[in-house]
Amino acid sequence: MNIIKRFSLGLLITLFLSISANADKIRIGTEGAYPPWNSKDSSGKLIGFEVELAWSLCRYIGKQCEIVEQDWDGMIPALLSRKFDAIMAGMSITAERQKVITFSQGYADEVASLAVMKGSSLEGLDTPEGINLSLGGSDVKKALKTLTGALAGKTVCVQTATIHQNFLDSGDVGKVNVRTYKTQDEVNLDLASGRCDAALAAAVAFTDYAEKSGKAVVLTGPTFSGGAFGNGVGVGVRQGGDDAIGQRDAELLRAFNKAIDQARKDGVISRLAIKWFGFDASM
Repeated sequence: MNIIKRFSLGLLITLFLSISANADKIRIGTEGAYPPWNSKDSSGKLIGFEVELAWSLCRYIGKQCEIVEQDWDGMIPALLSRKFDAIMAGMSITAERQKVITFSQGYADEVASLAVMKGSSLEGLDTPEGINLSLGGSDVKKALKTLTGALAGKTVCVQTATIHQNFLDSGDVGKVNVRTYKTQDEVNLDLASGRCDAALAAAVAFTDYAEKSGKAVVLTGPTFSGGAFGNGVGVGVRQGGDDAIGQRDAELLRAFNKAIDQARKDGVISRLAIKWFGFDASM
């Protein structure tokens, strides 16, 4: 009995120390496969705009960061099951996602674009330069009409469970053969190999791939924002509640919002965006 009691006491102490150690640590989930937002270097180390921004935000909050790698299609379920405390993975703020999680204020814009291989019949589509689906109007109608005709019967590749897939599935650009992939890297490879007529993702994901791979990938058509594409990228956290755990999640959201405000004022977000994107994508 004494042995059992000592074992139980030891187990409780271990659990207590573990909880105490994690109380001052923020675990942040990222994909590590969506450059330049987040990716891995040749040694397997997580790098990218959001990885560096995460470290900065944690310093402002005054807590240690632990960056946790997570497949994209399991990102929200992993957050809800408390594998980590927050998401920083190029995740756009959309009404659909806000039904199950909540977001900080946006820290960066993520405009989307179609990409094709140079010489494609889809290159140089005559559309307005940028459209915000939330605004509507003649430019949006013109762009969607042009894309509907151009993409009819075409195969468009996209990462699964993304705002980009949702847009293609919405019917706004007519009937499109949508081919989904687990990662953006797989989308890029099949676009370059000719298995896709076009692909849809964040514009910087394609320009980053073209620059690093030397492949003749070019953007075509308008850049997209608003509507199905959301309102910028923010930190995803669990929805707060009345219990102690829920209150901790609500406090974490407030801490991230305050940290983002300070990082913006100090020019940190702009500096990191220019470093990783080549332009200031801060909000």
